[in-house]
Amino acid sequence: MLGMVLAAGAGRRLRPYTDTLPKALVPVDGETTIMDISLRNLAEVGLRDIVIVVGYAAQAVHERKAGFEEKYGVKLTLVHNDKAEEWNNAYSLWCARDHFAQGALLVNGDTVHPVSVEKTLLAAPETSDILLAVDNVKKLADEEMKVTLDEGGSLRRITKLMDPAEAYGEYIGATLIRPAAAERLADALKATFERDPQLYYEDGYQEMVERGETIHAAPIGEVDWVEVDNHDDLAKARTIAVRY
Repeated sequence: MLGMVLAAGAGRRLRPYTDTLPKALVPVDGETTIMDISLRNLAEVGLRDIVIVVGYAAQAVHERKAGFEEKYGVKLTLVHNDKAEEWNNAYSLWCARDHFAQGALLVNGDTVHPVSVEKTLLAAPETSDILLAVDNVKKLADEEMKVTLDEGGSLRRITKLMDPAEAYGEYIGATLIRPAAAERLADALKATFERDPQLYYEDGYQEMVERGETIHAAPIGEVDWVEVDNHDDLAKARTIAVRY
């Protein structure tokens, strides 16, 4: 199994930090970046082969690749998303399809969370080929990627376009992808971005559900984490990253 980080996005709401850097390289604790935390977490759970999907300002990741490898004892493979500034991340994850065929623990490159999230996913029973890390404690608003489950605990719906009151919780941008799911996931992602290039990879998960697939959720418990989309999020990230 590989570690995988999606880090191709431009992060325009974080300018001027992202004028020359991808969002994943924005510092959140001194010189420690969001990418540092992602790599450190994956290495801590034994995932030493890590794929990073890059796009916007990819050269900045290339320039730090050797340093990251030495610091965290990992081997990095960079996969290029050639449409990173035009299309959304359903295509971005599809670009890494040959790699997640080996199985992957995927994390979004704009999420600051503790390693307990990775440990929760890896320790969960093998009840489905795709397992989503979900925060069912946090109070939700409109921006979050929300999920609902059926009576058996399987994913029913995943979307930002949901009344927060209806949601079970928030998908936090971390997924365990088992090898058996890879071909079906790749096909669902392709159908998703061909329908609309601006859709999210989570819409690919919804596509799989609508095809009859079973996807389960793993509650992460009461955890301090944040998806860094804007300057308010970055300020929060900087208050919690120092505690990891």
